[in-house]
Amino acid sequence: MARVLGCSLLLSAQALYSSSDDVVELTPSNFNKEVIQSDSVWLVEFYAPWHSARFFPNLCGNLKCFLPRDSNLSAVTVFQGVVKVGAVDADQHKSLGGQYNVRGFPTIKIFGANKNKPEDYQGGRSTQAIVDAAVNAARSLVKERLSGKSGGYDSGQKSGGGGGGGSKKDVVELTDDNFNKMVLESDDVWLVEFFAPWCGHCKNLEPEWAAAATAVKEFSNGKVRLGAVDATVHQGVSSRYGIRGFPTIKIFRKGEEPEDYEGGRSRGDIIERAKELFFDNAPAPEVLEILNEDILKKTCEDSQLCVIAVLPHILDTGASGRNAYLEVMKKMAEKYKKKMWGWLWTEAGVQMDLESSLGIGGFGYPAMAAVNSRKMKFALLRGSFSETGIHEFLRELSVGRGSTSTWGAGSLPKIHNADAWDGKDGQLPEEEEYDLSDVDLSDDATQKVEL
Repeated sequence: MARVLGCSLLLSAQALYSSSDDVVELTPSNFNKEVIQSDSVWLVEFYAPWHSARFFPNLCGNLKCFLPRDSNLSAVTVFQGVVKVGAVDADQHKSLGGQYNVRGFPTIKIFGANKNKPEDYQGGRSTQAIVDAAVNAARSLVKERLSGKSGGYDSGQKSGGGGGGGSKKDVVELTDDNFNKMVLESDDVWLVEFFAPWCGHCKNLEPEWAAAATAVKEFSNGKVRLGAVDATVHQGVSSRYGIRGFPTIKIFRKGEEPEDYEGGRSRGDIIERAKELFFDNAPAPEVLEILNEDILKKTCEDSQLCVIAVLPHILDTGASGRNAYLEVMKKMAEKYKKKMWGWLWTEAGVQMDLESSLGIGGFGYPAMAAVNSRKMKFALLRGSFSETGIHEFLRELSVGRGSTSTWGAGSLPKIHNADAWDGKDGQLPEEEEYDLSDVDLSDDATQKVEL
């Protein structure tokens, strides 16, 4: 097998994906057909236009490969479309990013022999590193084909029949008996499909529904759920909601009247609507005080962007002043909660290494920085520490117009353990009282001694 693959990938310096046929622009409408149902290995980059970094701004999708001379298989049979390259604008198509748990940009996923389980690309940005990953994935696919396994479309159609990681087990079977308890009494949001087994449109929806159920379960931690009712069997619940055609999808929220689902029926459309429902009902991310290294690492490494504020000393603002600053941050966290960013704060002077690494150190409080711990980049708030100023700052970053700097020397700054703020006003340190009874204050004692 050493000579089975001899492959080369070409990098060009041309502009963006849309300028070349080599990199396929992928969307929710074509992802299943192009990638999941494909016989090829796919390298798919999830990117955001406002991030300048790319793994491959224009990576040739054609691999030149050859077979060993003693092979009885034709090149067309074994190597047809072995590796293709695609790109997803994950800022525009958030449903695909959520479906594959993309948390930062750029991210490459390798869709190999098993399309249900894409692998995260963990290598470097060099041509050779990407080539090696492509070759390894292609080699695995070729080995499966040489051994008689399909390694193609069939492997992407298992687990729920829809590819893309979908599983029927994540679609909750709802009945006349369990509907009230499972759906109406639940604090979770439900998307419920009413179907008939003989319905052709229902059969087409089934794999999309299964794939969406898996993705939604993962990103919402079970707070948004997908269920299905066989309306030909469970006619009680179906008649209650006036089901006349199939499939019919309804949205259920606790204490509210159900609403009709009006979106598309691809997994991407369903996931996108589920995300809207999730964020509508989800609380804003918590604004955490930086008390130790674990808080900084977990918050920033789990988020695409981490917003860090350095607030004035408690003696300078008192509890009311500090709470006013924190309230501004909480409102911004609510406003931008769909971004799933991290929000942190610390008191001036407590985390001096952090302040120094961000160029804040020692003056100008309150201050704020937005950091990307994966790229070790940051941007400073130059405007006012207000809802308007922070909104403008974050909006500029979101569209790629903010200026950024390198954060530290490639590693997180040292974080010191600190006590949590008790929510009270600060107290001046008590001055030590001295006993002056033994001090001689006579005129003689105060005279200078001249030498």
